[in-house]
This record gives sequence, C-alpha cells and structure tokens, in this order.
Amino acid sequence: MLKNRGCLTQLLLTLVVGGALTYGVVAALNPWALHIGGRSTPFLTWNGGGTIHTKDGHSYLLWISFYPSSHFSRLRLDGLRPTGGVTGTGLLCTSPGVYQQLRVSGTIYGGWRSTDNSLMTIRATQQIIFNTGQSQGYFDLTGKWHGPQLVLDGRSDGWGKFPSGALIDHALGTLEWTPQSDFKALCASQSKGH
Repeated sequence: MLKNRGCLTQLLLTLVVGGALTYGVVAALNPWALHIGGRSTPFLTWNGGGTIHTKDGHSYLLWISFYPSSHFSRLRLDGLRPTGGVTGTGLLCTSPGVYQQLRVSGTIYGGWRSTDNSLMTIRATQQIIFNTGQSQGYFDLTGKWHGPQLVLDGRSDGWGKFPSGALIDHALGTLEWTPQSDFKALCASQSKGH
C-alpha cells in the first residue's frame, strides 16, 4: 500500500511541476496574455462578447473565448509586427436561444506586456462535427484594443455563409469582457439578427 502511495505522490508531483513549467513558458513567451483587455488574466484566457453589425445592416450577438497559441500570422499589419497567436471557441447568436458554435484563431500585433493599443485579427469558423464536404461558415474580424474593449473596424472581408443564413461581412462593433452565461441569457432574449 505504501509503495502505491509513493507512485501516486510522484505522479501528482510530476503533473504539478509539469503544469507550472508549461504555464511559465507560455506566460514568458506571451506576457500580453497576463493582461488582456485592461484586466488581469492569470489563467491566460479572455472571454468577451458584444453586438456586431454587418455591412448589409444585420446585427448579431457574438461571444469569443481565447488563449495564447503558437500558431499565428508572420505578416505585419499596419506596420506592426505580430507578437502572438490566439486560439479558442466562440458562439454566434443566430436566433433567440440558438447559437452557432465557432472555432476561433487569430493574431495579436504590437502588444507585448498587454493588449492595450494592439491590433488583433480573428477568424471565426463554424464547428463541424462530421465533415461531409459541406460548405463551412466563417468570418474574419479586425479590431484594436482600447482598454477593456476590442473595437472592430469593419475592414475584414473574409466570410462564408452559415447554414442559418448568417453572413458576417465587414463587421463593426465592440467586444468586452462577458461571461458565457451572460451571453447565453442575452441570446435567449434577442430577436433574430435583423
């Protein structure tokens, strides 16, 4: 019995040390992830939502959650070098209480110690469980961090229509810190994105 406790203790210690080491490396390579959107983010994750407005006059509620990723664009944007990548998930409210699950990826430009005044590009792609060759909805967003807000500037032009008919092109809007539960409650009370 004591021998098994020693193995279990060793395993737990290895997991804790390995986790702490991984956290330290991610934080050292992406110090902006400790201060996203004007707030302390010790878990290296940001959750935010808001209303986005498309070029054709439709409005949709959007929620995203992201954390650092080693994959990002190597190209400059507005003269700024890329300083890190993000990956995560999202939700697009397509009708009251109905939302499309998204995969999120992107790049931070010009932010090192925090995201303040940095640019960010995001690609949100429809999550598909079984790929049968169907078209996949997606959209691109570009915005600048102003303290707690990611202000979307409408210049992104990549999009593909979602099965719901949603077409997010040249989106304008502001995303701010929002728990997922608050987003889902707001989605449940919204009228269809028109």
